[in-house]
Amino acid sequence: MTQVTQPTFPPGRYGRRREPRRPRTWLMVLMAALTAVVMGAVGVRLYDVFGNEEFTPLLLSERERTDDHVTIRFEVRSRDGSRPAICVVRARAKDGLVVGVADVQVPPGERVKVDYTLSTSQRAFVVDIPSCRRA
Repeated sequence: MTQVTQPTFPPGRYGRRREPRRPRTWLMVLMAALTAVVMGAVGVRLYDVFGNEEFTPLLLSERERTDDHVTIRFEVRSRDGSRPAICVVRARAKDGLVVGVADVQVPPGERVKVDYTLSTSQRAFVVDIPSCRRA
């Protein structure tokens, strides 16, 4: 059986060997907690900027649909109700082609209902409101 021994180095040639240190668990826990707090703050800020929409559109009904226009009724809900909005109203044909699009002014209010007639280049299959933003 072969015995494994520690290597012997010539004195003064390789410097002083250090004793193994005990890991600093408190430092690792502190760094993990600090990282979690920072990431939480970043997440809250990003949600506030990108996730929490100021205006929420809701398509209520479609009143009339012809070959050259579509009339819809939609509601816009606002967080504070003090600012007007601009909503994009879009109509698509059956094959997905956009046949009509318009920016619609919405007056300020917490829940505002709007009737709007959108001109289209051909018969619309579906109408949606992809976004609303501040005016």
